[in-house]
Amino acid sequence: MKRIILSMICVCFASMTLQAQNAGNARKVLDKTAAIISNKGGASANFKLTSQKNSTNGKITIKGNKFHATTPDGIVWYNGKTQWTYMKANEEVNVNTPTEAQQAQMNPYQFINLYKKGYALGMKTISGNYQVHLTATDKKRSIQELYITINSKTYLPSQVKMLQNGKWTTITISNFKTLNVSDAVFTFNSKDFPEAEVIDLR
Repeated sequence: MKRIILSMICVCFASMTLQAQNAGNARKVLDKTAAIISNKGGASANFKLTSQKNSTNGKITIKGNKFHATTPDGIVWYNGKTQWTYMKANEEVNVNTPTEAQQAQMNPYQFINLYKKGYALGMKTISGNYQVHLTATDKKRSIQELYITINSKTYLPSQVKMLQNGKWTTITISNFKTLNVSDAVFTFNSKDFPEAEVIDLR
């Protein structure tokens, strides 16, 4: 009986050790990815966002936690605090302070700020690429799960899949380029849209 109990303890300990190593490896991969994406001058990429309700594509420019995204339907500016969303169909600009989940829906690189705190990490290799799995340790987090597919050679992410409110959203990323971007790119300029109605929702 003692041998059985001892064996079970050894198995549990080995399992916990492997999980800790896996989490550590996942963090190392994300650290490398974050270092590339967090280019001091900024970066750009193409993206396709698919959810249960709709699908859209566009281009995003990022710098730190700031981003500027264009899609066939509109343009989004986020300067790290305030977000402006211009809708082409009705010449309207909505101004708000986005939540974590709202930022992630428009910025596929939001995970570079998320993974460092509040998430348990795991990782496996699929078709030669890393798939990092993030699970929120706080059930109140708006994004409960993420799957991030990362190229094992370049450490660039090709897909981010996230779960919020029981629904999955998938963002496919391509054509990543480092840039030198002015901070002005991330702030809405009313002079460029003189006919647009600005609605402050804060």
